Amino acid sequence: MKRFAITFAALSLAATAHAQNIAPAAPAPAPTYAAVIAMDVPVVAGDITDRPYRVVGDITAEVRRATVFSKNASEAKVYRELWERAEKLGADAVVNASYGDARVVALSWGSRRATGQAIKFLTDAEIAARR
Repeated sequence: MKRFAITFAALSLAATAHAQNIAPAAPAPAPTYAAVIAMDVPVVAGDITDRPYRVVGDITAEVRRATVFSKNASEAKVYRELWERAEKLGADAVVNASYGDARVVALSWGSRRATGQAIKFLTDAEIAARR
């Protein structure tokens, strides 16, 4: 019993030392207005806080696989689909984009549902008028 207690204590100390050496992942920085405007597909998972905007509309997309042998839709494909829908609304970007895991549905071998908010950045004149 004494050997078990010593072994358990040694393992506990080793686990604690190991856990202390692993730093938690730093949160991703919020996307900036300049970075988003420079993107080919201006779709971000987070919110943009350095430039005011108005929400044009909430958008959803369902990205499907063509066959059972096709790969699941990548993040790039999902974001492109969201951007195409936002562009039709006259948006400058999409914020708060998210998508779920691929799932099999009745008329598709795999479908991934995506959502986001289409936004239009305020002009300098609109920002000045708000003050």
